[in-house]
Amino acid sequence: MIKRSLLLSLLLTAGGVQAQNEGAAPDLEKAKQTAETICAGCHMADGNSMLAANPKLAGQHPTYLYKQLADFKSGQRASPIMGAMVASLNDDDMKGLAAHFSAQTLKPESARGTDTVAAGQKLWRAGDKDKGIPACAACHGPAGAGLPAQYPALSGQFAEYIETQLKAFRSGDRANDPSRMMRDIAIKMTDAEIQAVSDYAAGLRSSIK
Repeated sequence: MIKRSLLLSLLLTAGGVQAQNEGAAPDLEKAKQTAETICAGCHMADGNSMLAANPKLAGQHPTYLYKQLADFKSGQRASPIMGAMVASLNDDDMKGLAAHFSAQTLKPESARGTDTVAAGQKLWRAGDKDKGIPACAACHGPAGAGLPAQYPALSGQFAEYIETQLKAFRSGDRANDPSRMMRDIAIKMTDAEIQAVSDYAAGLRSSIK
């Protein structure tokens, strides 16, 4: 009876420790060091990339950032560069980086031109029923703030980067969207529509950091 009670006590203690570890706060100091030494070359230490080829990470939802890092690590989102960058990161490292960049303040970009604003705004707010394209705002929000964890914030992101990702979804080169949602939408969009909505998103401003 005593042995059974001791075993039960040990199991409960172990379970409590495991639960505490699973819910432990990310090591932000370690994440900051990783951002400054590994991520800064492409995304800058504060997540405000200077090059359109590399997305701005500052202020993005931590759950979305974590998912992308995990997808790069597993190969579900294909990228030789990012795959190599995350290869040595464990789950806690990725959660820490997601929390670090999410806490930074976004320095937003602007729309590249005014000639596409009307077309981009129409697609963003209402979509195109005839083509079966839903409104972007339905998932990414009227001001582009997005929703964790599937729908990223897009306000102030590089228009060129958004355009590249939409074309990658359209071609199938990017395939880590749940239930093929973005692939099924992008395949119905022309180059002009993709450019217009990307420009519009870059010019949006939301309350996200």
